[in-house]
Amino acid sequence: MSDPQGVPRVTFIEIDEDAAGQRIDNFLLRLCKGVPKSHIYRVLRSGEVRVNKGRIDATYRLAVGDSVRVPPLRLPSVDERAHAPVPVGAPLPILFEDAHLLAIDKPAGTAVHGGSGVSHGVIEQLRHQRPEARFLELVHRLDRDTSGVLLLAKKRSALVAMHAQLREGQTDKRYLACVAGDWSEPKRVVTAPLHKFLTPEGERRVAVRDDGQRAHTIFRLRERFAGYALVEAELKTGRTHQIRVHLAHLGRPIVGDDKYGDFALNKALARQGAQPGLNRMFLHAARLGFTHPASGEAMHLEAALPLACERFLGQLREVARTPTPAPAPTPTH
Repeated sequence: MSDPQGVPRVTFIEIDEDAAGQRIDNFLLRLCKGVPKSHIYRVLRSGEVRVNKGRIDATYRLAVGDSVRVPPLRLPSVDERAHAPVPVGAPLPILFEDAHLLAIDKPAGTAVHGGSGVSHGVIEQLRHQRPEARFLELVHRLDRDTSGVLLLAKKRSALVAMHAQLREGQTDKRYLACVAGDWSEPKRVVTAPLHKFLTPEGERRVAVRDDGQRAHTIFRLRERFAGYALVEAELKTGRTHQIRVHLAHLGRPIVGDDKYGDFALNKALARQGAQPGLNRMFLHAARLGFTHPASGEAMHLEAALPLACERFLGQLREVARTPTPAPAPTPTH
């Protein structure tokens, strides 16, 4: 750290409730924004960072009242800051906000965080837009091409409480998905276990496998069309790509899914002027129910279906209303 004149100095920080429970490496990365990650881990390994005058490793979890010694750290130069990439993007629609939580309506095509070839995501954008925020972390994640309700915590205590609710199955997460194929059952329960793996190209994938992790999804039919169906998915577990893989396993892939879907169909639907047409994955986090971590109030957040998805459903309904021409009569001789 540096003083206002930029002279490096040692600082001591007392941990409060908002920082308690956080790993020391993550705490320092947030505290020392702009300091290279490699430098943070170097000072941790060297013992220059101390807690209560003792050496700790990067996995140490902070407790209320801990005294953290932070050594002088090199901040980026003015020139480096001038050329650093700045997260950009349209303002994210806010569904709910108070002193503990922030909920947004995440657009499709926006990652929740940087990595894997993505320079920045929702969390980086929000931190950039709110430099005064002492704490801001994702409560859960959505796939990049999934839209809808995304919850973030503004206090460490709120994050811990929400993670406990997610872990214990005390939240109500509902998604809307349009699938390809006929669907006649009003309700279908899928418990196929899921296994994560990497492709030879290094991409993350998930497959149904007997030795995979337990996964539980409840699907309910909302509307049927010719060759398509709108279903609601209730998540009972929160595995990676769970809804997408469970639907593909049923032979009813999500329209527009570029990992587990019908690639030929997706290409046809995305073609310019296609009717019906869609150029995104039709998976939307429509509702999230939980108990507020501070007030104990029952919370129910909703995000309206995006225009592109509503337009696609409207086109499917129009096809259903269009009468099929009667076959021409067979000539008689």
